[in-house]
This record gives sequence, structure tokens and C-alpha cells, in this order.
Amino acid sequence: MPIPAEFETFARRFSEVVPYSNACEMKITAAGRGHVEMELPYRDEWLGDLERGVIHTGVITSLVDSASGAAVLASFPQYEPVATIDLRMDYLRPALKGYTVICRAECYRLTRSIAFTRATVWQTDPERPVALSQGVFMRSSRTPAART
Repeated sequence: MPIPAEFETFARRFSEVVPYSNACEMKITAAGRGHVEMELPYRDEWLGDLERGVIHTGVITSLVDSASGAAVLASFPQYEPVATIDLRMDYLRPALKGYTVICRAECYRLTRSIAFTRATVWQTDPERPVALSQGVFMRSSRTPAART
């Protein structure tokens, strides 16, 4: 799915201004108001279990945190800082070596001070998720009244 023109700069700039996402080569491949899809290309150093060829769960959590934060940012009409308060991860199956890891995250509720997210992670088939997540992010104290 193409990225709408209003989100092209956002998608490009996200990885440029978030050093960890940039170092990991995370890339937003789809975006819209309140949601993003982000990819993490496979690297051998992501493996946490060399014998079974399983990607370390910490790498997946980092992708989800980045994608969820990006979904929150994509909810705002203009940039404001956010910080992760809570990120719950439910791992459903192992992420296997050799495949890109994809995360779709959405910000489903904004309050004046908090944003709530959910995310799904998969490799080759979104109907067979690797992990599911729920997140809570703190908005900047400079935030004007938000839609609820």
C-alpha cells in the first residue's frame, strides 16, 4: 500500500531522527493518520537462538516500540514528544531467520496526556502473527486538549 503524500516526509524522517531505528534499518512502508507499518530487515546478529534460527525477542520488542511510537506521532497534526510508559508483548510463535519482520501499529485512543496503541508483528503472513502488543505512551506536557 503506498504512503499518502501527507505522510511521505514523516515516514522518511522518522528513521533519520530516531538513531536506533536508523541503525537497525527500520523503515516505515505504510502510514496514515494514527497507524504505520514498519519493516525490520533480517540480519544474522538478530538471532537469539542460533541452533533453532530464532530471532531474539528483544529485537522484536524494539521494532514494536518504534512502530507504536510512530503510530502515536502519526496521530498528531504537528510533532510533539512522546515516551513509552508501558509495552506489553505477547509472543505467539518464533520469528525465524532469513525473513523480514513486519509490524503494523495503530494509535487507537488519544487523551490529553496518554496515547494507547496496539500492534501486530509477522514475517510472511499477517494471518500468522509472531507477536501482539498493547502500548501506552505519555504525551508532552505542552499538549493542547486532544480528541478523545
